[in-house]
Amino acid sequence: MSKASEKTGRIQLLSDTLAKAKSEDRAALVAYLPAGFPTVDGGIEAVKAVIAGGADVVEVGLPHSDPVLDGAIIQTADDIALRGGVKIADVLRTVREAHAATGAPVLVMTYWNPIDRYGVERFATELAAAGGAGCILPDLPVQESALWREHADKHGLATVFVVAPSSKDERLATITAAGSGFVYAASLMGVTGTRESVGHEAQELVRRTRATTELPVCVGLGVSNAVQAKEVAGFADGVIVGSAFVKLLLEAPDLPAGLAAVRALAGELAEGVRRS
Repeated sequence: MSKASEKTGRIQLLSDTLAKAKSEDRAALVAYLPAGFPTVDGGIEAVKAVIAGGADVVEVGLPHSDPVLDGAIIQTADDIALRGGVKIADVLRTVREAHAATGAPVLVMTYWNPIDRYGVERFATELAAAGGAGCILPDLPVQESALWREHADKHGLATVFVVAPSSKDERLATITAAGSGFVYAASLMGVTGTRESVGHEAQELVRRTRATTELPVCVGLGVSNAVQAKEVAGFADGVIVGSAFVKLLLEAPDLPAGLAAVRALAGELAEGVRRS
């Protein structure tokens, strides 16, 4: 077991933030934005803007050339970031500066290959040193996650796994037993994107997931407005919104307009997640 001094990650801040939302009888608002989009500096300002608007937690995406879970909107943003030359150092800088400026918990959402290539111990050490709260790892199988979880635990980082409506109960129990921080419940089968309705599949998945764990269950994939946020907040501990924020930045005529738009949407969604 490591010395407590090594635990520079902010998993406790994440847990406390989610608990505070619950104590206020609301769901937490979790925002997703890719690092390096529209630029590294612009991406950092966008994270600050969604937190200023009312997001409780932010997921910073590590842009990937083949983002299997992500739809066209996030793929477009990732492509812009990659063509701009974004590096893992820029992702870590985004986490560091956003957390330092806001005090909010900031996670990295990434596919496994970039961490594997960068070095598992190196990535965990540097993410914790940047004040990161943990990682969301949508394509890392639980049975292959022991090395990552060992280093994440050593440094005080959450390991958030993704569950889907197709996950059988036994599989859900295996995933939630290995995870920490919260459980990311994908509301439907498919990729990220804004949708007309989030559907009852998500509610059933949350019910089944809660039967296996005390961890908060946050729902993502498809939530894009306050009405949907309110619907999901009725049964989930957290509401995750990504594509709707990214779309506003893509469509904005310039960065200041984009920042104003994402801040405003965060404010609307923050109202939506209040259950009363």
